[in-house]
Amino acid sequence: MPTYDYRCPANDRVVEVNHRMNDIVTSWGELCELAGIDTGATAPEATVERLATGGQVVSSGSMKDTVPPCGGGPCGGGMCGLN
Repeated sequence: MPTYDYRCPANDRVVEVNHRMNDIVTSWGELCELAGIDTGATAPEATVERLATGGQVVSSGSMKDTVPPCGGGPCGGGMCGLN
């Protein structure tokens, strides 16, 4: 599951959670439930905003020096596209 960062303007906290791409988190209470943390003094209905965090994009070209060449093992003889 993808990882997302959310900020609560009411308490200025940033919390990282994992959830499905189509899930929508809108309140501090929902966010705390997903993260497994206590809401503390912040009202559960306080709004949260998802932060724009740039995930790293990995291309096969960027992995040429770190991934051993394919020997035709379980991936079907190079079908993974890494070589």
